[in-house]
Amino acid sequence: MAKIELKGLGHAYTFVDGEALFALHPLDLTWEDGGTYALLGPSGCGKSTMLNIVSGLLVPSMGKVFINGQDVTALGPIKRNIAQVFQFPVVYPQKTVYANLAFPLICRHMAKKEIDRRVNEVAELLNLEKYLQKPARKLTPDVKQLISLGRGLVRDDVAVILMDEPLTVIDPQLKFSLRRKLRDISARHGHTLVYVTHDQNEAMTLAEQVLVMDNGRVVQMGTPQELFENPAHRHVGYFIGTPSMNFLNGKLSGNNVEVLGRKVGKPLESKPRDNSEILVGIRPEFVKIKQRATSKTIPASVVDVQDMGGFAIVSAKLDDKSLIKLRASEHVPQIGGQCQLDLQSDWVRFYLNDQLVS
Repeated sequence: MAKIELKGLGHAYTFVDGEALFALHPLDLTWEDGGTYALLGPSGCGKSTMLNIVSGLLVPSMGKVFINGQDVTALGPIKRNIAQVFQFPVVYPQKTVYANLAFPLICRHMAKKEIDRRVNEVAELLNLEKYLQKPARKLTPDVKQLISLGRGLVRDDVAVILMDEPLTVIDPQLKFSLRRKLRDISARHGHTLVYVTHDQNEAMTLAEQVLVMDNGRVVQMGTPQELFENPAHRHVGYFIGTPSMNFLNGKLSGNNVEVLGRKVGKPLESKPRDNSEILVGIRPEFVKIKQRATSKTIPASVVDVQDMGGFAIVSAKLDDKSLIKLRASEHVPQIGGQCQLDLQSDWVRFYLNDQLVS
């Protein structure tokens, strides 16, 4: 129901000696009508700043916000036809749960029959039926947050739903089903959904497109699969995946890259400048233990093994003292033992100045 365009958008909270200290560096970005997006990154990376600018709670230092082609930069939240759910519960404590959910509809003078239908539909979705006639002040924080969530979902006519870490206080067992329901609701009603989180699992299971942020910049936007398989920036490799991507010191040899004298990955299409410092990135899932040494394997000493039930996370130290992690489900080595590691060529990635080059 809404296409959102950010054009030259940036925001600085403070200026030092006339120079802006950006919480959100200038960017151009488009969120398509009906898409489901997640802003993912650590605290202070600029994701909530971006969300509050889109909602109208914050006026940007520069740039413009367009919704369906209309410049809404100077418009307040009410005139943007946006629903926003915050990290912590925002409820009317003296009102019943029913009255809390119905409030946005009453403000729009909706017929009582339609209000009943929408409130009951959302209450069923969020398992709030048994609380409908209870005052919100008597409920636990997680139930209050479900009320806030319901108030954001109760309107059919909103163009955009913005959510700022709304599941923080929700029971972990309930989070998984709620993420699935949020995605289903967005698809069913055609809402454009933008979801802020620091939790990669939330982002990857909820969103069609994930924007990974670091220090006020969007370092990559892509599908969960794209972010996992081809991190465009070192931060994405670090932030996506458990354990995170391994980064090893590489050495150029012609168009090839070596780690401790072994060629790894595929040759580079074009050779970087001589003596470039290159990092070799590989996911733990694609590091394999071999039973015997070959010209391609890298010797390592096992320093830790964490039993995860169906697999083990093995930490090993290379001859240059760098640490590498891998997932092993069979032939799990013992701490203190030696092993031979094979970095699967198809999954090796190379980075210069934190940027993907191959």
